[in-house]
Amino acid sequence: MTTPRWRVSERPIAYPRAVAWMEAAATAIRAGRAPETVWLLEHPSLYTAGASANGAELLNAGGLPVYRSGRGGRYTYHGPGQRIAYVLLDLERRGRDLHAFVAGLEAWVVAALARFGIQGQRRPGRVGVWVAAGGGRQAKIAAIGVRVRRWVTFHGIAINRCPELAHFDGIVPCGIRDAGVTSLAALGLDVAPGALDVALRETFAAAMPALRR
Repeated sequence: MTTPRWRVSERPIAYPRAVAWMEAAATAIRAGRAPETVWLLEHPSLYTAGASANGAELLNAGGLPVYRSGRGGRYTYHGPGQRIAYVLLDLERRGRDLHAFVAGLEAWVVAALARFGIQGQRRPGRVGVWVAAGGGRQAKIAAIGVRVRRWVTFHGIAINRCPELAHFDGIVPCGIRDAGVTSLAALGLDVAPGALDVALRETFAAAMPALRR
C-alpha cells in the first residue's frame, strides 16, 4: 500500500476553497493523475450541514456562515482550535469497503489521542470518537463525516483540540441531543497543533489495517 502525501496548512482555509480543492483532487486521484492525500488544516468559525441535516437542528447560527456539504452526517461546527484531517484515499485499490474505512478513521483518532493519555472510545451506532464525561455521560471529541465518489474518499475527521465549545450550542451537533462535546483543552491538556499532527501521522497506517492490501 502506498503512503499518502501529507499536506499541512498553517493558516485557516475558507471552507468553499477546501471543498473545491477536494473535488478536484478526488477527480485527479481517480484518473491516476494525483497521489492519495491527507490534508491537515483548520477553518474559520462556521457551520456545515451534511447530507442528512435537519433544519430544526440549526438552533442559532449567531452570524456564522452555514455551508451545505456533500459529506455524510448532519450539522457540525468548525473553527480555530479544531484540527481537520481531510482524507483522500482510493478505495478501488483498498478493498471497496466504506464501513472499514470509517472504522479505520475512528481507530486512527483513538490511537492518536492515546499518545496524549486520552482514552477515546467508539460507540455502537454513533459515528465519531467519544470520551467518558462523568455520571455515565459521554462527550464527543472528534467528528467524522465522509463522502465517496467513484471509490475515492474525501472530507474526513475533525478533532477538538481547543475550539470555542460554546459555538456548538448553536446546533444539535451531529443530531445527538443526549451527549455533549468536549476538547483536549477541556480535558486539561494543552496540545500544540504540531504535536497533534505528529501523532496523526505516526498512527495513520497502523490504525487502519482493514485498508491494507
